[in-house]
Amino acid sequence: MRFTKMHGIGNDYIYINCMESTPDRLPELAIEMSDRHFGVGGDGIVLICPSEVADFKMRMFNNDGSEARMCGNASRCIARYVHDHGLTDRKRISLETLSGIKVLSLNMSGDGEVESVTVDMGEPEFRPELIPVHTESGRMVEEVVKTSQGEIKVTAVSMGNPHGVIFVDRIEDVDFDVLGPELESHAIWPDRANIEFLEVISRSEARMRVWERGTGETLACGTGACASAVAAALTGRCDRKVTIHLRGGDLAVEWGEDGHVMMTGGATEVFDGIYYRQH
Repeated sequence: MRFTKMHGIGNDYIYINCMESTPDRLPELAIEMSDRHFGVGGDGIVLICPSEVADFKMRMFNNDGSEARMCGNASRCIARYVHDHGLTDRKRISLETLSGIKVLSLNMSGDGEVESVTVDMGEPEFRPELIPVHTESGRMVEEVVKTSQGEIKVTAVSMGNPHGVIFVDRIEDVDFDVLGPELESHAIWPDRANIEFLEVISRSEARMRVWERGTGETLACGTGACASAVAAALTGRCDRKVTIHLRGGDLAVEWGEDGHVMMTGGATEVFDGIYYRQH
């Protein structure tokens, strides 16, 4: 089975062209291929499929075999993949996901190379039942949650998948490997959640570290950066246009006056290969 390894500022997935056929046992395949010692290595697998309602369809599975609804970094990589591999000559692409249809815009250099991709991530969701999160408030904004490390204030946002944003003075002071998995599976989340720790630098800059649901720490998370930017603007810490510095690189996020969140960042192809299934 042929595959392509790509990453969006370090958030790396294994991309499989399924325009003609789709492999079976996808959860097991994701676990096998994502293994960084016995497989290809990655945060999961991403399938590029035909769609009846958009130009293409994305399905993705985390490295624990669970199916994810949406990934901003993966969607940018799909836009570059379908362009560079000759599946489309469009510079504006619609992508069907489990979180709805996303619109991807290719930003080209003078010599015709893809420099970056802008994704219309849609509007953030704050209604608890649609995130989902258990809270008695109409919105969960800096609500106190009890953890093994004491009380922590969490802001809940959905960008097609659930996020818990925690503002910190210094990311280096966070007991990340304890709080990340604990908060991911905290009782407030019916379906677990992605957890972001955000250190605000200025009105237009912030640093983020992310613990992704079903994966663990990743170098970047597009939906997490968007959720964090929205939470920072919502609480008055940042303006509606901000650069999020992640461990793998930077993302530019703008929460427009129309309510839509626009995310711009790179997408890089690393290598192509052929995978031989283990079972």
